[in-house]
Amino acid sequence: MKYKFLVVCLAVVALSTPANAQGLVGKLKQKANEAASKALEKKVDEKIGIDDGQPSESTPSSSTNSGTSESRSRAQNKTGGGLVSTPPDVKSNLADADKSFKSKSYGQARYAIQQAMLGVEMEIGQKVLATMPASVKGLDRIAESDQVTSTGYGWAGLTIQREYAKGDQELRAMVANNSMMMAAVNMYLASGGYAQTTNGQQNWKHTKVKGHRGIIEYDDSSGYKLSVPLGQTSLLVWEGINFASEQEMMSAAEAFDIDGIMKMLGEK
Repeated sequence: MKYKFLVVCLAVVALSTPANAQGLVGKLKQKANEAASKALEKKVDEKIGIDDGQPSESTPSSSTNSGTSESRSRAQNKTGGGLVSTPPDVKSNLADADKSFKSKSYGQARYAIQQAMLGVEMEIGQKVLATMPASVKGLDRIAESDQVTSTGYGWAGLTIQREYAKGDQELRAMVANNSMMMAAVNMYLASGGYAQTTNGQQNWKHTKVKGHRGIIEYDDSSGYKLSVPLGQTSLLVWEGINFASEQEMMSAAEAFDIDGIMKMLGEK
């Protein structure tokens, strides 16, 4: 019936349109032929039991590739001991420097000397830490926070640090070779002696710790900060949080052997 209807339509178009409609008639004939061919092929396939290759609703299509492995998320690292802290060995680096110099490998000699000097700094830093008290005014040392670092050699960037805490009260003691910090403290020491905020509260002033000149500062958010120069290049800094008064902060700083630290660093 469908094909008869198409033939009738073609006949009507042919009789009712002018000659310039012949192109449209040709297209309609082509569509009718294609539809008839597809219908005939489907009937034949159904008769001989051939699947047309289109997925049915009850059996969704799937595509697998046996040659590739299934994708999975990357494993997360759950073990490992990190890196072992190994300061440069002073004696072996000095021996390497001597050997490299004699063989005219000056670049290797220079590197070995730098490593030897860095090793000396790290050893001195550990000795300075050993002179610091285990507890200060009831605040216990936090052993895992002990730190000796150096970003260069010849004291450039050397930092020695220890922290103490109890409850919400904290104290940090730091020996540093920092030119910017040193310049700031020297500027304060060369000034008139104190500064006031707009509300009249004094926020820093000159002071002395065991006979050594220094600067003490206070800020409502960060607490107390006490800085004492150690000779020409090094600085000893204490930072105290939740200390009740200036006197309590000064008393905590006096628990440290300032002269002994200066001697170890070679400062005068």
